[in-house]
Amino acid sequence: MNYFYLLLILLALNITQVIIMYLDKKRAIKGEERIPEVILFFTALFFAGIGFYVSMFILRHKIRKWYFHVGALMIILQNCCTIYVFLKLLKII
Repeated sequence: MNYFYLLLILLALNITQVIIMYLDKKRAIKGEERIPEVILFFTALFFAGIGFYVSMFILRHKIRKWYFHVGALMIILQNCCTIYVFLKLLKII
């Protein structure tokens, strides 16, 4: 199996997460209805933890809330462990 496709999918998921965080940031600035925090966390669970954490700092969004820092790191750990187990089950590594 080629790792290129796996990396491409992960990149697309993380870019999608950055876009979601960007849209929430724009809504916050405009005072419009926001994307619920549970949705931000839920979308990050689908292998977009790195995009979630990076976009927090790039966009300076949700960086004051401690549970976003802890949650993002836990989601990254969960993403890495899930990918490891998946690759191990397929006997790729």
